[in-house]
Amino acid sequence: MPLTDLMQKSNKYEIQSYKKRTDLKELKKTYVPFTGSPQKHPYNHEIVILLIEPYNRNTSYYEFKTKDIFHVEELPNVTNLEGETVTMVRIWVKKKSVALRCAPFFVEDLKI
Repeated sequence: MPLTDLMQKSNKYEIQSYKKRTDLKELKKTYVPFTGSPQKHPYNHEIVILLIEPYNRNTSYYEFKTKDIFHVEELPNVTNLEGETVTMVRIWVKKKSVALRCAPFFVEDLKI
């Protein structure tokens, strides 16, 4: 299944409630930021998929457990040439937690 099938269109909200900013110095001591487009996992509701560059042909993604995510920051949405918009966020994940990084590659013989 292509990664573009996992993307979900975002809704446009004109008014957002005020949220107190989290102290970044304190966050950096215990958490690491990752930026991308959040997606629902197809069958496990305890995992979040984060597409790194949603409209890039060679994109990769991360899978994080929701219990390891401490803070989420909304970022400006990304729009492609056809006008489709994808929500972008920065999530803060607990250091030393186990996650999955997945990237496409060409299968070829190894040259030794």
